[in-house]
Amino acid sequence: MSHQFRSQPSGNSGNRGKQQQNDSDAFMRLPDREIVGCISDIGVPFSLEDLHKPNPQQIQKVFEWFGELLMNATRETVEPAMRAAAEDVCGEHMEVVPADTRNLMGFYVSLRRLLVECGITDFSFSDLLKPTHDRLAKIFSYIINFVRFRESQTATIDEHFNKAETTKARIETLYTENQDMDARLDEMKRQRKSMEVLAKEKTKRNDELKARLLELKKGQERIAERLEKVKTEKGRLTGQLEDKTERCLGIRHESEKLRPYVLQSPAALQQSLNELSENLARDRSQVDGFEKRCRALQTSSDTFAVVSNDVSSCTKVLEEVSNELQKEDEENMKAAKRRDALSDRGNNVREVERQEATLQRQLKRWLDKTDGVRNTSKEKADGAKVKMEELRSVHKRLTEERGEKGREMERRRVRIEQTEKKMADLKENIENEIHAAHDEYLQMDSHIKLYITEMEQSI
Repeated sequence: MSHQFRSQPSGNSGNRGKQQQNDSDAFMRLPDREIVGCISDIGVPFSLEDLHKPNPQQIQKVFEWFGELLMNATRETVEPAMRAAAEDVCGEHMEVVPADTRNLMGFYVSLRRLLVECGITDFSFSDLLKPTHDRLAKIFSYIINFVRFRESQTATIDEHFNKAETTKARIETLYTENQDMDARLDEMKRQRKSMEVLAKEKTKRNDELKARLLELKKGQERIAERLEKVKTEKGRLTGQLEDKTERCLGIRHESEKLRPYVLQSPAALQQSLNELSENLARDRSQVDGFEKRCRALQTSSDTFAVVSNDVSSCTKVLEEVSNELQKEDEENMKAAKRRDALSDRGNNVREVERQEATLQRQLKRWLDKTDGVRNTSKEKADGAKVKMEELRSVHKRLTEERGEKGREMERRRVRIEQTEKKMADLKENIENEIHAAHDEYLQMDSHIKLYITEMEQSI
């Protein structure tokens, strides 16, 4: 950019916004030589003669360069959008509006938006087709001052651009995180299903272990009662055996003392012998019974030892089952926490789905309105085409009448000029309607894109 764009900053122009329009134009107005120098420095050949007697093609080229510099917009960049708009509005009759005129109209819309930001609110299509020195001097002065102000605020512009890029990066990051959270939510749902299956299996196993534990406890109680009874019976039988043994030893000792006396009388000895034999047999039978009872008690004692070992192993199993139950309770608590988290995520998902449905309904309404505007524009274009055909037929008829009636040539010529003027006004009205319809279509398109962007951000 030339140094002439930086030579005179326009920082004080904002403080005079309350003055009259003429004073504002006089303040913003630049000398013709400075305007010519600035335009020449940007690479477009331009002279004072070109400014005083402007050529529409050259002026359009200068405006196009300014549009490309400040908005990156030219007739080539707006050509696809204008072609699509012409296809929507005119359909098969796209040739009604030539491609050059169509692209110039689209560039005019972008240029008018730029000039409104520069301070030119009365920019019209005639400034491109029929430019004048005063209008060009005013418009170029405002644009050059805007460029100078823009270069003086480069740091602020870069700052806001960086903020926009940061916001865009943050939006992309949040969208990625949203995708990751959705994936994690799906994974947690799958884990929840598998955990529910495992929980059911463990609950079933827990019930089985509880039933087995109750059975073992009952068996342990029965065995303990039986053991106590056996121990009591063993103590009683042991006491009886000791008493019998002590009595047997006492009787033998007394028999040894009485032996000499018994030998003196065979009959008495025989009787004593018989009695002693009977007592001995009876004592032997009792001793045999006692030995059998001792062996039975020993067998019962061994059985009780085995049962005690079984009871100890059952107690260990019960302790392990208790530990398993404690771990299962902890897992159930964790599963409950995860279930609560899943329910919260499910509520968030339902809220997002509700917002999406609302935005879809809003988008449908805007699409319906867009279709209505498109149909209205098509009807207007059809009406304009019919009027154009009628005007063409009138023009043809007037031309034929002018050839037939030469003596009324002047009067007919005036009438034809009036008719052509009406046609030009009608064409201008049609172009204005097309511009208005196109502006409304662009506004609708921007609203739709905005709602789509908001919907994507909400998702």
